[in-house]
Amino acid sequence: MTRRLIVNADDFGLTPGVSAGILDAHRHGIVTSTTVLVTADIDREQLARARDSGIGMGIHVNLTLGKPLTPARSLVDGNGRFIRDARRVAAQADSKDVEAEVTAQVERFEQLVGRPPTHLDSHHHVGMYAPVAEIVLSAARRAGAAVRSQDAQVRARVRTLGLVTPDHFFGGSGPDAYWSVATTLRHLRSLPAGVSEFMTHPGRYDDALGYSRYGRQRETELVGLGTATARSAAAALGISLCHFGDL
Repeated sequence: MTRRLIVNADDFGLTPGVSAGILDAHRHGIVTSTTVLVTADIDREQLARARDSGIGMGIHVNLTLGKPLTPARSLVDGNGRFIRDARRVAAQADSKDVEAEVTAQVERFEQLVGRPPTHLDSHHHVGMYAPVAEIVLSAARRAGAAVRSQDAQVRARVRTLGLVTPDHFFGGSGPDAYWSVATTLRHLRSLPAGVSEFMTHPGRYDDALGYSRYGRQRETELVGLGTATARSAAAALGISLCHFGDL
């Protein structure tokens, strides 16, 4: 039974502490992939470290946090900032605004990282809703990138378009930290055959993260995913760690 595992850390660039935690979790634990929030003011030294580390790097398509790269009038409030509610954003979005913003984010990623993204996923899962979903899939096809699929319905749609996606998806970000040591070990032990993705949010808490409802929980995930405990367990179970670019 072949079991391959992508452990993707969302939100690279959100804050310096989040980026530092992701890099540590890759260096010392089982995080193999990250998605970059290209609309953020990313620390260039941390970005260079990520590029040189061997971690897979994709795009965390963002339509719900901060400011857009384009005018995107149907996606922003009166202050020119994205609306935080993903369903609301998608419901009022003009497809042309979404396409222009997603295209700009892909271009921004390639400028920052110097290579195409390994995959696309989205902040607050906005990429699950029409019309954003089809636009993200089209962008992935143009970039030759894989995509995240949170359930069987999304997975089937992705594959009808000839795009690459894992067979299984695990993860969450509710009020409590998801990837504790116990949860990580439990999922590793029960990992199904095929390719799985763990969606994760490790990080180091810093003052810039004070606004977030999922702030200090990132420290718990850093311990659950970013230490020798998880790495040793994956090796002992014969799990092959990889990233989206390896698929």
